[in-house]
Amino acid sequence: MTPVADSTASQPVSGPSHDRPPGSRRAASVGLVALMAAGSVAMWLVNPIGWLYLASALAKSPEPSLGPYLMVMLGIIVTAAVLGKALGSLSRAHARLQGKQTAVHVRLPWHKSMRGERDGGEPRSVLDVVMITSVGVALLAMAGWFFFLAGSSLPKA
Repeated sequence: MTPVADSTASQPVSGPSHDRPPGSRRAASVGLVALMAAGSVAMWLVNPIGWLYLASALAKSPEPSLGPYLMVMLGIIVTAAVLGKALGSLSRAHARLQGKQTAVHVRLPWHKSMRGERDGGEPRSVLDVVMITSVGVALLAMAGWFFFLAGSSLPKA
């Protein structure tokens, strides 16, 4: 039996994005990256703070029951999943705009030889870089707040 090659894998992506002038493609690309950056900030900052604010506004006492805690936990998880799907869509749209293939072919680890050549892995997407940068900035901001701005919670003598 002769293996059949996938004819779509090596062809360049064509479509409406490549019919645009280069200036408008660049502007659309920058806009998509800006939306991805805003979405990552929303995922790490706006999402948890928004749910905590909503739960605190709905709580009737300073010692609420389990309801507000569950609402915060489930709300953060569901909102993060929705934002993650939206960020993935933006990343695929950016890849199509750049003419990059969006389908990823993953070779499972147990199908690789232990002595085989080591490849560099999959290339990073813009979303990978945006998310890694936003997590790094969030960690630095949290450390700065914790060490320099939060103050001590210990009682003063």
